[in-house]
Amino acid sequence: MMDLTEITSPSFIKKLDKEQMMELAEEIRKFLIEKLSVTGGHIGPNLGVVELTIALHRHFDSPDDKIIWDVGHQAYVHKILTGRACDFDSLRQFKGLCGFPKMIESRHDVWETGHSSTSLSAAMGMAIARDVKEDSNYIIPVIGDGALTGGMALEALNHIGHEKTNMIVILNDNEMSIAPNVGALHTVLGKLRSAGKYNTAKDELEYILKKIPAVGGKLAAAAERVKDSLKYLLVSGIFFEELGFTYLGPVDGHDFNELERNLQYAKKMDGPILLHVVTKKGKGYRPAEDDKIGTWHGTGPYKIETGDFVKSSSIAPSWSGLVADTVRKIAREDHRVIAITPAMPVGSKLESFAEEFPERFFDVGIAEQHATTMAAGLATQGMKPFLAIYSTFLQRAYDQMLHDVARQNLNVFIGIDRAGLVGADGETHQGVFDIAFLRHMPNLVIMMPKDENEGQHMVKTAFDYDEGPIAMRYPRGNGQGVVMDETLQPIPIGSWEVLREGTDGAILTFGTTIPMALEAAKLLFSQGIHVKVINARFIKPLDTAMLNELFSTGMPILTVEEAVLAGGFGSAVIEYAHDICGKVPPIRRMGIPDQFIEHGNVDELLAEIGMTTQHLVEQMTGFINEQTAERGKV
Repeated sequence: MMDLTEITSPSFIKKLDKEQMMELAEEIRKFLIEKLSVTGGHIGPNLGVVELTIALHRHFDSPDDKIIWDVGHQAYVHKILTGRACDFDSLRQFKGLCGFPKMIESRHDVWETGHSSTSLSAAMGMAIARDVKEDSNYIIPVIGDGALTGGMALEALNHIGHEKTNMIVILNDNEMSIAPNVGALHTVLGKLRSAGKYNTAKDELEYILKKIPAVGGKLAAAAERVKDSLKYLLVSGIFFEELGFTYLGPVDGHDFNELERNLQYAKKMDGPILLHVVTKKGKGYRPAEDDKIGTWHGTGPYKIETGDFVKSSSIAPSWSGLVADTVRKIAREDHRVIAITPAMPVGSKLESFAEEFPERFFDVGIAEQHATTMAAGLATQGMKPFLAIYSTFLQRAYDQMLHDVARQNLNVFIGIDRAGLVGADGETHQGVFDIAFLRHMPNLVIMMPKDENEGQHMVKTAFDYDEGPIAMRYPRGNGQGVVMDETLQPIPIGSWEVLREGTDGAILTFGTTIPMALEAAKLLFSQGIHVKVINARFIKPLDTAMLNELFSTGMPILTVEEAVLAGGFGSAVIEYAHDICGKVPPIRRMGIPDQFIEHGNVDELLAEIGMTTQHLVEQMTGFINEQTAERGKV
């Protein structure tokens, strides 16, 4: 039995025989199943690439040879083999091991990512740099079949094939990304899997082609046409061949002999190679192997013996579920409602919508740009599209939001899921930038509810709104368990509400930070300070009538947001104050500072950046005291 925590370098793998490599693979699987049952994490993808990762480190010399993991959630095995097994108890924990490749963790992590479809473009950049410097190292991007459907990956394939760049692309085909893959390219890969070994077909084809005589004139042309027809008939890999790649596979990604033979072959060839490796997501752990909808892609803690998840004690509905269920309820009455997701039907809790309205549900795969413009196209025809998309992935559709949705002032409802800090997935997934990159778009309404009851009314508001695009932010996790109204009512656009009266100062906030503001107001009240708390549920447009009233009192105002301060809600309040007053009244802001927030428990992250109830009390107390002193000088 090997102690994985003693590994410091992957070089030891080169000395192992096949039996020892199989033992290593078994030890890694046991290790991952045990450790992730406590910390949670991306267990399905990593169990599927154990043999592949071992084989890559056996045949290449990392980090001189660049192994680039697309998305990065399948890099746990790579982390173990590069000396980080001893850190797995802290995986995805505050100040602990990152769940994605991280350059500061190891020199073997040559590319950082948490979003899909970036590996091929990064690999092309590294390959060009290698060639300019006249080096001879290998560039090996590892990309999944789901990520390959992303537009950026297809752009990169096109360029790599055109330039005939030396590169070995590993296509890790497990038939799933986060959810079952969709699209024509997925069908192509399915045909490749069922077609059998391409190398055998190629050998047979070469034999047949050599039997066709090379004669002159019309017979020669006819012979060439026959050769071309046979090639297209027998060689399914022609899709990649036509893009300029030499296609190898499909290869059993759990068979060391097949992996070794094909990797050795790939290393001897010039130009871009695509090695098609078929793996089983979750291999070695029955609950993950049997998963058909992506539940075991990434999980929280679970019980090893049964596969049961350790569930939250909250009895409140999840935010994603609340929004999806409300959309489904409205869709029963309004047949114009269409739901769209870019490969996140499970995360966005749209499975029930898909079951009830299969003809009005579209999972477009990892294609955020296409999803957004498709929603715009639907809106031009009088439909009511609901685009369910995570905040961090909406970043990828910025131009489509601006150019296709907002500019044309189309009635698209964007459900911005995972808005705010998301915790364990870290800086690539924190949903804190959407306000800043959406707020400056003309025609767009942005809102965020204080609780799930207000959330269901905001969904109603979005579908009733017919003057342009509207976005609703909602966080990861569960609601507060509040009483839910039976009847849905729209909320007046741009209206705020006072949750607590006060005359000494005001806190303007929304969404997840409202409970913190209310608790701070109670603590301040016990000190004799009376603070007004306002639910600024519409981030755009602002409630200018309420702001004008606040400004007239001269009381200090503190804006609080679980989003970046630069270009955020607080900035909008200050801009408005400056525009109408000629100067800015006493306003301060609290929010996410100008830095990327790493992984960890959300409460720990908020404490780290100074966003807690106590911080808020201190900020407000100091602010009010300063303003009182200033007025005393006048």
